[in-house]
Formats: sequence, structure tokens, C-alpha cells
Amino acid sequence: MRTSYLAATLAIFAGLAQAQHDDDTDLPRWAVDKMTPMHDAVSHWVSNTSRNIDGFFGTDDSLHVENGSYLRLSQELEWNDTENFSAESAVRFRLDLPTTKERLRLIIESDPEESQGTLAEQGSNRLRTDQRGTGSTVIGLSRLGRGDKTREWDVGVGAGVKFRLPLDPYARITGERLWQLDESPWQLASYNRASWFNEDGYSVRSKWDLGRPLDEHRHLRFVTNVQWQETVDTLEYSEAVELNQILGRRSVIRYAVVAVGQSASDPRLHDYYLLSHYRRNLHRELLFLDVIPELHFPREQDYEPQWGLTLRLEVLFRGDLVVRR
Repeated sequence: MRTSYLAATLAIFAGLAQAQHDDDTDLPRWAVDKMTPMHDAVSHWVSNTSRNIDGFFGTDDSLHVENGSYLRLSQELEWNDTENFSAESAVRFRLDLPTTKERLRLIIESDPEESQGTLAEQGSNRLRTDQRGTGSTVIGLSRLGRGDKTREWDVGVGAGVKFRLPLDPYARITGERLWQLDESPWQLASYNRASWFNEDGYSVRSKWDLGRPLDEHRHLRFVTNVQWQETVDTLEYSEAVELNQILGRRSVIRYAVVAVGQSASDPRLHDYYLLSHYRRNLHRELLFLDVIPELHFPREQDYEPQWGLTLRLEVLFRGDLVVRR
């Protein structure tokens, strides 16, 4: 029954993706007419709320500057060999107040990277939305870096609280750098963050991304992640080779081969996996579809292959609203 339901859902989404009613939507006209007023109303609410709060604490420039606030609603269907079929709904939001003080921003976000679990959980989508919950929401001040990442390290600091009882204070520092390797097409990007939460303790994560375009539609990346969390108390690392391809104006796909390991004293790999991630802009950068098949070879299962499939439908409401009819 569950497999049949998943197959039917795939067929419906495939039909949507193949529809060509006009250049920027796959939806029939009646669906556009139903969706547009609701989406515009919620987007206006996100924009007005964030700009009004920003104007109260900041300046009148809040009405004109770029605002990165958003509200994202998603419905996710997941199937895998071990847990069969599951369905989850999720709400993600971010409140950005850019003029509150020069280079200082008040940030409210419901899904900070510190709450996203181990590298294995991040890579295989095993950390479910109900495990994160509203207790992962943080509110705080972030001081943006002033540097040009191509010339020097761009360093930002932030502090605030995780919104739960009792309140959980945090502090973090982030550093980013981008190098162009001589005259070659290769670029090396580095992202690093050290965090402290009163409840969870310290964590450190580092990402090194070496990539180059192969042509105007394909991009090759070699991505290294290293992470340590006090709650896990082991060093984790992952290596990935990714090929990103633009399929059309509204479709992209990523192919990846990933190895995940842990422990510095006795390093060993505990998961290999292959995945492809297809993303389709179904309707004017407002409605998106993700299809993510995966094949895992986990060490804890003696490297027996385990299949997984994730379907995600996502609606995005932005603070910077451009009304699309």
C-alpha cells in the first residue's frame, strides 16, 4: 500500500514536471489562480512584518534595502529499506533586520546548522523534522564581516538564545574565504564556524569546497567536511565528489558520491552513499519539487545496500516580494 502510494505520488509529480503551460510554470491555470492571491498575501505579511520591526529598531531605510527574511513550508515523503514510508511537514523561517544597526543584524532562524545533527544524519536526511522541532529556533544578534572574501578572511560573530525553556544562550564565530587558484578556473571556498550552546556545549565545523565549471551547464566540486560536537564527542569527516548540471531554465540535478567517517585516533568509514538530487522550479520561483534517490552502504549493516527515496514539495514566501502573475 505504501509503495503504491509513493508510486502514485511520483507519477503525479512527473506529470507536473512535464507540463508546459507556459515558460515559467508547470501548473494549470486554475491552480495558479488559486495559489497566487494566497501566496502574495503571505509574502506581503512576511515583508511588512520584517520591515516594520526593522524600522522600529533601525532606520527608515528598512523600507528600501534588501531583506533576507523568508518563510518556507514543505511537505516531505520519504521511503527507505529500514523505516519504510513516512511523511513529514516542516516550517522554516528567518527574520532579517538589516538596518537595526550598521553591520549588526537581528536574526531569528528556525533551522540553524548547529541543530542539523551528525554528518551522517545530514547526508542521508535521517534527522527528521519532528526531532528538530521548535526547540531549535534561535534568536540573536549577528555582526557581519566587512572583508572581501577573495582578498581576506571575512569574519562574523553572533550571540543570542535558543528559544526554548529554559532559554539556552549561545555564541558563535564564523570565518569565510574564497581563493581563485592562479589563472585556472578552479576556486577554493572555505567556511568555518565555532559555536557554543549552554545546553549542548561546543561544536566546530569546517567545509572546504574545491570546484570549477566544466562548461556552461556543468560544475564539478570536491567537498570536504570536518565536524566535532561535544555531545557526540568524536571527530567526523566526509568527502564528496559532486557533479551539478543545469538541465534547463527551471531544472537542475546533482550527482554525488560521498564517504562519511569518524574518529581521529582510529579513523574508519561508516557509510558510503550515492545520490542524485533533482530540483524543479514548478512555479515562478515560489513552488519547488525535490526528488532525491539514494543508495547507502552503511558499516553497521555490513555494507549491505539500502535504498532510499525522498520527495519534497516546498513553498517559499520571501521578505523581498516580487509579485508574479
